[in-house]
Amino acid sequence: MKGKENFTTGPQPASKSQRRREALALRDLAAELIGLPPSQLARVPLDPDLRAAIDRAHKIRSHVAGKRQLQYVAKLMRRSESEPITQALEAIANEARQVTARQHRTEAWRDRLLDAGDTALADLKRERPDADAQLIRQLLRNARQEAAHGKPPAAARSLFRVLRELDEDAALPPLGGS
Repeated sequence: MKGKENFTTGPQPASKSQRRREALALRDLAAELIGLPPSQLARVPLDPDLRAAIDRAHKIRSHVAGKRQLQYVAKLMRRSESEPITQALEAIANEARQVTARQHRTEAWRDRLLDAGDTALADLKRERPDADAQLIRQLLRNARQEAAHGKPPAAARSLFRVLRELDEDAALPPLGGS
């Protein structure tokens, strides 16, 4: 052991496995970018070469050529900073989660109003005095009649739209089960 010395004083280079994991993560990020619609892609900070490569990937219809373009986009991403891109994608995903949560909250209120009727309407009116109780009561009555006669749920859809408009003005209060 006398002849062996440890010369590793600086930072260790990444292992081959670690480099592969990083490359796969960048490829997944590139696939996510390619999958974005143009309206959302415009909100992501990309350099012009990367944006052009992604635009080309949108136009490719061949599976093999698409995979090749995906690898090229990932290669371009290795040359640039990926943190701002990741943050922008997270912001887009967060907005989508908020929209979904609002949708579920509105559906829950609609279902509760249809099930509980005036009791739920009183709870809604207590939380949201700006709610049009007369319109909601009328839509509830029509929705029950439609359900009893096996008709399409037009009034229930209208009730959902009224609740969604209320939720857009100010968030509806969450229900106990949602």
